[in-house]
Amino acid sequence: MSVEVDAVSVRIGAAQILETITATVVDGQMVGLLGPNGSGKSTLLRTIWHALIPSRGAVLIDGTDVATLPTRELARRVGVLMQDDGTDARYTVREVVETGRLPHRRLFGADEDPRDRVGEALAAAGITSLADRRIDTLSGGQRQRVLAARTLAQATPVVLLDEPTNHLDLAAQHDMLGLFRRLGVTVFAALHDLNLAAAYCDRLHLLNAGRLVASGSPDEVLTPELIGDVFSVAAAVTTNPLTGTRAIHLGPRPITESTPS
Repeated sequence: MSVEVDAVSVRIGAAQILETITATVVDGQMVGLLGPNGSGKSTLLRTIWHALIPSRGAVLIDGTDVATLPTRELARRVGVLMQDDGTDARYTVREVVETGRLPHRRLFGADEDPRDRVGEALAAAGITSLADRRIDTLSGGQRQRVLAARTLAQATPVVLLDEPTNHLDLAAQHDMLGLFRRLGVTVFAALHDLNLAAAYCDRLHLLNAGRLVASGSPDEVLTPELIGDVFSVAAAVTTNPLTGTRAIHLGPRPITESTPS
């Protein structure tokens, strides 16, 4: 299932958050959204699943404007893992993951899918042993796995990930992105780590101050010049000997001081 962002602009009050963004994710690709804080990554994801309404432009899922889709139907097509989830701390892990099945429940509560999607999601996220724990007893990394499991249980053809590796240790970061990549669904992921983006994404969209400044393969987008311009750091690019993908090395830009006259 494809996602098309067609000339989308988003204004919140007097602030222009996104300006004429056009981006496409084709079926089965993992596409990364990159950019510094405040560049509009989370806003774009929220606009895709219609939590925000664009002031101009449209978002299309397989050619259908998301604004025309009923909430239940949109939730059957798009799964979301967002930051600042606000999940009630009194729920158990299993109860949280079960909410991912709500769009697929019939009138009297029976699930349309005979598979144990909740059990499969708990296992895939590596949290089966935590199923009966309350959310407020978990670490930040464990909570992130719970939210990922809920998204997996939703079993949608499109998945939106907003900083999915937050709170995760190094091994878990790779596990998380590898898990969603192996699903074979369409994934749009906002990421901060450029090396993770290079290793797992098919294409990248680079945002800065609400504008799209570059789109293409990791080789095309992750250049020292673009990284330096957008993130205000010095950058060198080599090849990761373990993965064959781009390896990004970052450092502060040299400080230049003018000589007093």
